[in-house]
Amino acid sequence: MQKRRAIGPLIFFSICFVLGAYFTFAAVQGPSGVFRRVQLESEIADRSAERDILRAEVQRMANLTKRLSDEYLDLDLLDERAREVLGTIRTDEIVIR
Repeated sequence: MQKRRAIGPLIFFSICFVLGAYFTFAAVQGPSGVFRRVQLESEIADRSAERDILRAEVQRMANLTKRLSDEYLDLDLLDERAREVLGTIRTDEIVIR
């Protein structure tokens, strides 16, 4: 009896290996892969920190706006803003530069 090489199973397993390698690569590197997910989570954390900083700035500006409104007028804040914007001083003050 002559031994015959079975080339069919070799082709089958090589195709299975190539497909498995492709799908593994796509799961790790693809547009929905593990690395992209880590990148997106990092971007979400950065944007959340930026959002928190902007919210604090908005709250600060809302506080200043309220303090300068007609309903509630903070004279010290008004004096401070007028001096900063107009660059004026009172006659009894001394300016050191």
